[in-house]
Amino acid sequence: MDSAAPDFQPRTFSIKLWPPSESTRLMLVERMTKNLSTESIFSRKYGLLGKEEAHENAKRIEDKCFASADEHFKTEPDGDGSSAVQLYAKQTSKLMLEVLKKGPGITTEPEAPVIDTSLEVADTIFDISGGARAFIEAEEAKELLSPLTKPGNSYKRICFSNRSFGIGAANVAGPILESIKTQLTEVDLSDFVAGRPEDEALDVMRIFSKALAGSVLRYLNISENALGEKGVRAFTELLKSQGDLEELYVMNDGISEEAAKALSELIPSTEKLKVLHFHNNMTGDEGAMSIAQMVKRSPNLESFRCSATRIGSDGGVALAEALGTCTRLKKLDIRDNLFGVEAGVALSKTLPKLHDLVELYLSDLNLENEGTLAITDVLKQSAPQLEILEMAGNEITAGAAKRLAECLTAMQSLKKLILAENELKDSGAVTIAQSLQEGHPDLKELDVSTNMFQRSGARCFAQAVANKPGFALLNINANFISDEGVDEVKAILKGGRNSLEVLGPLDENDPEGDPEDDGEEEDGEDDDNDEVEKDGDNNGDGGLDSKLQNLKVEEEED
Repeated sequence: MDSAAPDFQPRTFSIKLWPPSESTRLMLVERMTKNLSTESIFSRKYGLLGKEEAHENAKRIEDKCFASADEHFKTEPDGDGSSAVQLYAKQTSKLMLEVLKKGPGITTEPEAPVIDTSLEVADTIFDISGGARAFIEAEEAKELLSPLTKPGNSYKRICFSNRSFGIGAANVAGPILESIKTQLTEVDLSDFVAGRPEDEALDVMRIFSKALAGSVLRYLNISENALGEKGVRAFTELLKSQGDLEELYVMNDGISEEAAKALSELIPSTEKLKVLHFHNNMTGDEGAMSIAQMVKRSPNLESFRCSATRIGSDGGVALAEALGTCTRLKKLDIRDNLFGVEAGVALSKTLPKLHDLVELYLSDLNLENEGTLAITDVLKQSAPQLEILEMAGNEITAGAAKRLAECLTAMQSLKKLILAENELKDSGAVTIAQSLQEGHPDLKELDVSTNMFQRSGARCFAQAVANKPGFALLNINANFISDEGVDEVKAILKGGRNSLEVLGPLDENDPEGDPEDDGEEEDGEDDDNDEVEKDGDNNGDGGLDSKLQNLKVEEEED
């Protein structure tokens, strides 16, 4: 719809001349990078590439496809570049799939593109999302979707993302989809009406919905379509026929209170649902009540994402209670909401029931010390297997550091810990760092940026990670670390097993900054860190030296 992509105009329907501009080539690289490094029906089977690896492969693919298409252009009979553009787009899509099939960690060059793109009998994935974003009308739809009309095709998974369908194209696609719907198991219709007027977009959705109604899908993605309640109800026929869904993605869709209610009402059963992802919607407290009802009916849920959805305390409590039925949950992401302390406490009562939890994202929930400690106290006992814990932006102070550290000590499987944008200061930083010093052999990333600590905290964090095998990133940016402190951190890391390469940028560090002096510890915690030194040349003391004796740097073994 219009609100989904205001900068997307019909003029970008396709590239009519060859060669494409440099900006167009760069845009294609970025689009491929996104496709290779974000969740999709393909990455779940073959693996998800990191952004750096995805970008490297995207550049390599674009270079090869450009060279192949440019060579083809020289022999093009009409000389307008249209067939070269089609080859360029098709081959980038094909080579992206080849890279995904190889899985993450593969950096070898993909094979050079070839002109033959005939359908293979074994093909099960039909994807037209590659290449530059484009409007699709009737004639191009006939050409693009022609493989789906071939007798005996075995396509089970289709992806129409990144192509904006108009009424004409939808009328072409409808009968084709209806003819193969009994063989389909996975459908991705994300971002498939971008830039269309609302009335046209809704009509397109209804056409696709009617065509696919009655299919037995395990995966459905209708994200990035600015649905709102009207959009959800435009998919009524499709949604009402789905009782076997295992994965449902409704992200960045303008899901309001009414839209959430409609979604909950229309899907007949979520008994088999394993993945339910809402992100960046306008759900609010009342909408959260409807989502909570869906969650209650989803006992097999393994991954639940409801981040950036404007949910407050009441909705947070409802969700927290509903999640108690999801005892198989492995990944919980409710970041960037307005839960507050009460919802945090409610969540702490649910977490002990989630014995399989390995990823927990609780950043920016306004938990404060009380909500944070309620959660970490139960995690210490119930989730020692946790691999990812994010609690950034929750106003956690040094007063909560001791109990938080006890929780972290119990979590020896941690791979990623995010505590950025809190108020640990030096005393809290030293305590947290000490809890990470021993063990935690799998820790790869630690983000404690924007926490008001100085030289002492920075040094302790450097000591804590310097010799952990495979550690990749220490982020201590946006603190108040003196120049001497920065030099000391660098020396510690250089002398460790992982070298200076693990240190993140320090462009926002303020060596002249000074944390506010609270004058007392919060929440009644014992003042265990009174002896922490202030930044300066000679104002350390014996108390801190004794704390750091166990944080010495070990030389790298041969």
